[in-house]
Amino acid sequence: MAIKTSELNARLFGKADKRRASTVQEAQKAASEKAAVIELSVAGEATVEFELVRVASADVVTRTSVFAENAREQSFLNELALSDILVTLKDRGQQYPAVGRWLEGNKIEVLDGSRRRMSCILANQDFLIYVAKGINSKHAKFLSDVANAHKPLSLFERGKEMQTMLDRGDVLDQKELAKVCQCSEALVSGALKAAALPLALLQAYPSVGELGRPTIVKLHRMFFSLTQEEQTVFLVKLDENPVWKTVDASGVSRITREVTLILEQWCESLKPVVAKAEAPSTELVKGRATYRRKGDALSINLKKMSEEDAEAILSFIKSRLD
Repeated sequence: MAIKTSELNARLFGKADKRRASTVQEAQKAASEKAAVIELSVAGEATVEFELVRVASADVVTRTSVFAENAREQSFLNELALSDILVTLKDRGQQYPAVGRWLEGNKIEVLDGSRRRMSCILANQDFLIYVAKGINSKHAKFLSDVANAHKPLSLFERGKEMQTMLDRGDVLDQKELAKVCQCSEALVSGALKAAALPLALLQAYPSVGELGRPTIVKLHRMFFSLTQEEQTVFLVKLDENPVWKTVDASGVSRITREVTLILEQWCESLKPVVAKAEAPSTELVKGRATYRRKGDALSINLKKMSEEDAEAILSFIKSRLD
């Protein structure tokens, strides 16, 4: 099927193919076809013109940054956590441009597409992003929040948002938080436990988004069972090298299980060994014989024993126990 010259030019990023997207489907279609300029209605309040920009792979780190209020924790984005898009990106390049806004100095702030940005960095690929001027903080937050719906946030990231709502007084307690977030109180509890954990502990895992509530609860109980001094030692050990990189296994699920076992062993090794209290000994014959009884066990300590006495006592014990 023949295509219009304007469409061809748009795909080659030569001339502007300006279109207005009034629905999510239209916006996705425009993005997939990589129109050079699109107009989007942001939060139903303003129509903003976005131009398609190609950032060279060597400049992605220095020329772009991620919106500070993005709920997604950027330090969790590694090659395993991004494996769902890295394979396609390496083979065919970036399929859907990200969305951002211009900053001073010709810099770009990414509002939608932080995972795509990091994937381009890891794969050494050019980064495609629609960029606009005049986007205020409210609209920037809207675009960032909508974007995070594509890939669910981890329990840690959800917990951070929930804790912020509690701290601001937006909700009174966890019960009200569950209603507002439309989830169970158990999930709220697990998310808040995740948010209370140090980043270094969660970064021990290959993909924090894969950590379920049972693992989070276990980690929370394990870490906070340590004294403050033990926690400091534990975190120093975690800083040495990401634990997941030391595991000789393949697959996120398998590596995750192995990391949990390693962390449990580290935790146990930090706790002081509690000496078992021995049952007190009783003197039977002063200076010669003492015994200690514990449950149905009996231990006897004999001193200054002649061969004849030893043989007699051993024979008696044997006759009683046979």
